[in-house]
Amino acid sequence: MKLFLAAVCTAMFSAAALAEVVVSDPWARASILASRPGAAYLTLRSDADDRLLSATTPVADHVMIHASETDADSVARMIHLDALDLPAGRMVRFAPGGMHLMLMGLAGKLDEGASFPLTLTFERAGAITVGVPVLGVAATGPEVEP
Repeated sequence: MKLFLAAVCTAMFSAAALAEVVVSDPWARASILASRPGAAYLTLRSDADDRLLSATTPVADHVMIHASETDADSVARMIHLDALDLPAGRMVRFAPGGMHLMLMGLAGKLDEGASFPLTLTFERAGAITVGVPVLGVAATGPEVEP
């Protein structure tokens, strides 16, 4: 009986330590050349504080989390983040001109109409894999129905 109670308590503690992250609206722009990095965008929402630790995809050698910041001279630049904090209940949106996942060392061009898997690894929620549709080179995001 003691062993059963210990197992139940451990399972309850483990479940309480996990976060549920919802990944919505993933997409990437088509690329003209495979020699240039690609970019992927999406929206994240977690029910508990969590952190995006990394991302991987078979279409790129590595994926970097990038943010944009503007300095005192109003010059915007990309900065690499080792991880990204996800505050509980707050939406974090990756979009052109802002946060994005930089796809470095593409295995080939990202062709409009194709899609690829992207695995996001979170500190608490673990690994989540989503399909990323490739939109046109001038796309600003997926069309959202009203």
